[in-house]
Amino acid sequence: MKKMKLVGLAVAALLTLVSCAKKESQAEPKAALVESKTVLTSFYPMYIIAKNLANGVVGIEVKNMTKPQTGCLHDYSITPDDMKMLSTASVFVVNGAGMESFLDKVIAEHPTMAVVQASTGIPLISGGEEGDNPHLWVSVTNCMAQVKNVCEGLVKADPANEKQYRANAETYLAKLDSLKTRMHAGIDSLKSRNIITFHEAFPYFAQEFNLNIASVIEREPGSEPSAGELAETVEIVKKHSVKALFAEPQYPAKAAETIARETGAKLFTLDPVVSGPDSLDAYIQIMDKNLTTLVKALR
Repeated sequence: MKKMKLVGLAVAALLTLVSCAKKESQAEPKAALVESKTVLTSFYPMYIIAKNLANGVVGIEVKNMTKPQTGCLHDYSITPDDMKMLSTASVFVVNGAGMESFLDKVIAEHPTMAVVQASTGIPLISGGEEGDNPHLWVSVTNCMAQVKNVCEGLVKADPANEKQYRANAETYLAKLDSLKTRMHAGIDSLKSRNIITFHEAFPYFAQEFNLNIASVIEREPGSEPSAGELAETVEIVKKHSVKALFAEPQYPAKAAETIARETGAKLFTLDPVVSGPDSLDAYIQIMDKNLTTLVKALR
């Protein structure tokens, strides 16, 4: 009797072990899932950089916080939807240099989130009373420096995928270097160097390609120039024999059209790459188009 009782206990113990093992086996897939990590970017140019660097990295999703039509983040007010997206992010990639006026608020509310500033260590052009100009990415050389900064930030935040981030950076930097060579080959020999741009997005671009921005039509997008400012720009166009005015595809070109009519200067479109397609080569494609436009306008 005692022997049968012992056998019964042994069988019960065995069944318990089998049952536990089965439960552990069923739970295993959940334990094996890689936790998804979201890299959130502040606006379009940072999105394209991060998207290239995280290309093919398992478990990493790159999302852009602001809508494409936002353009540059001048005086952008962060929304509840933005804050909701931020709460799900592991890393927030920003331009920095004053572009994201809401950055201090984000850092205060999300102290554990890694923030990567793409502008770190890049010399800034002063905008006078308006502060330093933050439109660094419009220069190909600066964009390459930003790629390196973002790569280092992603590696620090996610060291397990360092090899892939660095390989992606090397691939993208090679493409950007080729773009830079093409642009210099096309622009450096142009005799006409004076241009008038729509707003303060192009000083770094002009600096890189030795162009002279004779005037800016709107200091801030959406701030229509006064009649006096328009008259002043018309005089500058005539004085410097400016051949080309450049509007931007993201904003209405009414003021630029007025100046073109008054002076006979031709109106073209130059894109500061603040919106565009969701594609890895979007920046390169847009800048190639800018190159074609500049050669046509200034030849």
